[in-house]
Amino acid sequence: MNAQLSLFAYRIVILLLTPILLLALFIRSINHKAYRARLAERLGFLPNHFKKNGIVIHAASVGEVLALKPLVTELLALHPTKIITFTTFTPTGSAQVKQHFGDRVQHCYLPIDNPLSTHLFLNKLVPSSLIVMETELWPNLIAQAKNRKIKLQLINGRLSDNSMKSYRKLTWLITPCLKSFDDILCQSQDNQVNFLSLGADGDTTIVSGNLKYDIRLTDQTIAKQAELAGYLQNKRPIWLVASTHPGDEEIILNAFQQALEAQPDLLLILVPRHPERFNDIANLCQQTYQTVRRSEQSTVLAEHQIWLLDSLGELMAAFALADIVTMGGSFSHIGGHNPLEPAFYHKAIIVGPNMSNFKDVMQTMAKNQSIVQLTGDRDYAAQLANHLGYLLKDEERRISLGDNARKVVDENQGALATTLEKIDQYLK
Repeated sequence: MNAQLSLFAYRIVILLLTPILLLALFIRSINHKAYRARLAERLGFLPNHFKKNGIVIHAASVGEVLALKPLVTELLALHPTKIITFTTFTPTGSAQVKQHFGDRVQHCYLPIDNPLSTHLFLNKLVPSSLIVMETELWPNLIAQAKNRKIKLQLINGRLSDNSMKSYRKLTWLITPCLKSFDDILCQSQDNQVNFLSLGADGDTTIVSGNLKYDIRLTDQTIAKQAELAGYLQNKRPIWLVASTHPGDEEIILNAFQQALEAQPDLLLILVPRHPERFNDIANLCQQTYQTVRRSEQSTVLAEHQIWLLDSLGELMAAFALADIVTMGGSFSHIGGHNPLEPAFYHKAIIVGPNMSNFKDVMQTMAKNQSIVQLTGDRDYAAQLANHLGYLLKDEERRISLGDNARKVVDENQGALATTLEKIDQYLK
């Protein structure tokens, strides 16, 4: 199909789907009211006070925002007069931007990718550069930016093998999109191969490394660590399970029940991924265990068995409290969440069998004996309980795993410098 015809067809479809997309946001807002707010931004109507002629940086949600924190912080230091508009799609991502950067950046939602909304968005901001994270390929936005001669960069590029199955069916739309970028910076060689196979330009598609290795502790995070530690009354072994999804909690609580038999004073810090699930998870935990919620701002007493972190923006700091960390989303099709943040803290890490979102990271960590991964489709709760019991008893092994994990982080940093250099070439 002709590229112009393909884009025209896509625009018509998105225009027709826009009311349905807005309805989907409204339905989601039933359990998460933040999705109902600022709907005008979803249609490209930005606040009147927003300034023009800066750069736009887009990260879909929380994980991407956290990975971009060091980069945006460096850009603000290097270019203090440059206007940066930091966009997200989700309210949780939005909250992270506001929490970490306040009024140092302009923040709004990236609009729905229909031609009218993206036209309004670009007209309001008139950016010199548009920088997107990982696999944020929005054909209409990118085509309009290209026509306006806005520099286009895709950073920390990631295209998993699973994603490739879908994208190969859409090459008529995706290939022109990829060819529009001035730079595509990939996390790894495997990702570079996937981008090139979809038609990305070989001269501008390079391996830069993974920004998620370039972790920096801010003063805010350090202060948050101290605040959270102040809620813990007794020194006791702690298992933190991060970013859980539906189905994860049942596995975790089953494993926790088994682990308590050998380690009765074990504290589980449970951190659900999505705020709209906080109350349901609290009810689930309270059916069996003495549970205290972070939102209650109560001290975690010796009799408390679970501390539910029903808060936003505290996970990175909470990792510092744990002896063992498990990443949620790794027991199902979700594909896991970033194990490098607990690795930064020298933590022993256990993950489920599916970490496909971090294929290259997992290969590196496994090679360096710095992570424990469950196998097959056997009883995950029993496997978890066995590994927990072993690591709680064997302090030397636990410390070795954690130290090896931090070594992986240290030895693979550098993507930040490369990415900054590529972005900076268009900001001078």
